[in-house]
Amino acid sequence: MQSDPMLTRTSTQSLTGQLADRLAERIRNRLLAPGARLPSVRECARQQGVSPYTVVAAYDQLLAQGLVEARRQRGFYVRDAAPAPESSRNPAHAVPVVLPMMASRVPADASSLIRSMFHRPSDKPQPGMGVFPPDWMASTFLATAVRRVTTTSALQELSLQYGEPSGDLALRRSLSQKLVRINVPAGPDQIVTTIGATHALDIVSRTLLRAGDPVMVEEPGWALEFARLEALGMRILPVPRRADGPDLDVMAQYCKLHSPKLFVSVSVLHNPTGYSLTPGSAHRVLKLANEHDFHIVEDDTYSHLAPEHATRLSALDGLQRTIYVSGFAKILAPNWRIGFLAASPALKERLLETKLLATLTSPTLFERALSWCIDQGQLRRHSERVRIRLDGARGRAVKLAMSHGCTFASEPAGLFGWVDTGVDTDALTQRMLDQGYLLAPGSLFHARRPPSTMMRINFATSQDANFWKVFSRVRDEL
Repeated sequence: MQSDPMLTRTSTQSLTGQLADRLAERIRNRLLAPGARLPSVRECARQQGVSPYTVVAAYDQLLAQGLVEARRQRGFYVRDAAPAPESSRNPAHAVPVVLPMMASRVPADASSLIRSMFHRPSDKPQPGMGVFPPDWMASTFLATAVRRVTTTSALQELSLQYGEPSGDLALRRSLSQKLVRINVPAGPDQIVTTIGATHALDIVSRTLLRAGDPVMVEEPGWALEFARLEALGMRILPVPRRADGPDLDVMAQYCKLHSPKLFVSVSVLHNPTGYSLTPGSAHRVLKLANEHDFHIVEDDTYSHLAPEHATRLSALDGLQRTIYVSGFAKILAPNWRIGFLAASPALKERLLETKLLATLTSPTLFERALSWCIDQGQLRRHSERVRIRLDGARGRAVKLAMSHGCTFASEPAGLFGWVDTGVDTDALTQRMLDQGYLLAPGSLFHARRPPSTMMRINFATSQDANFWKVFSRVRDEL
């Protein structure tokens, strides 16, 4: 898809119709989320180079289509057909609590982010995306792996009956050996394969939690994790993430006031900051977990980009209170949808029962192919090539960002950079969509969506000098 063309008076469609159709498409694709405020009439007219009359007429068309609503003396807002109850703050406590959703509906702004993963505003590099560009993951060994498990005899064996509920044994053995290299002690019988890492996180939540349970989640953090837990009806307790790990004072206060059941953490190459946990902080987190009887789910999605010696809670704890989660969508094959979790033997059986209720088994063909990729060293060599390429891309992206007036709130590391733009990035995101670029504004990475000047950039897709020129111009206009 190309970026939005300029409105033109030579079109067979009126300027009003062109503008209304453009905004309607963004609303339907959730690039303008329910509850989002449209630009003021005067601002929109200036942005699009049309008269205020044209904007008023276009907004009237959107009103007639039921896509927006007018709020007296406040402007025009994207309609939400089923508004979610307001999150609130308990005035009796000094720490924020995000109350649960009253129904299992994905929050509107998180739904916008999910849909944006599959809807590119243009064919330009997209700095806000959360994955590597497809050409970075292209390889010849994936096809070889699939051919090896799709011979006639293999298809007969793997396709005509249900697979092992815990996952293909060959893959679980490969994963067990892989975990040993990062000092996580998990035998094949402690591993359950899943349909991606997000499925693994969901299995943990559905096994250990009930609606209304308090859950500590790092903030800033992964927007979909906030949305997923809210949709399950959990009480989110945001824990500020620092360079060395989570804010332990806030965690201790939560433990006294709310008795949380779970802590969700990205220990290594945290999304979006790039921070990695230090050993001292890890020991104190585990001490809190033992004292206050909560579990820790460690999301190691970016393990393939990190050094093996990086500090991991699951390695220090030996999978007693920790559940280790990871996957391969970020580094190898997003559409294979292979993830896994590792836990203590007793807890593994409970987690397996939850998997059985949802999916029975997971696809053995791709699991067997992945096992071959791991055992033959193909995944390791591919990951090394990607890390080297990413190091170069990160250096170029950092120079471009800083030369255009941005600063980094954390030391650049891993796939993502946490960048301070100096302006409201929600407003900036909508303006950049006009230029064909999708950003990841800082508010997405907070449970309560406060206005933010931060944005997350993907180093692999932020090396385009033209993007930064456009970014700088649009930011200065704000």
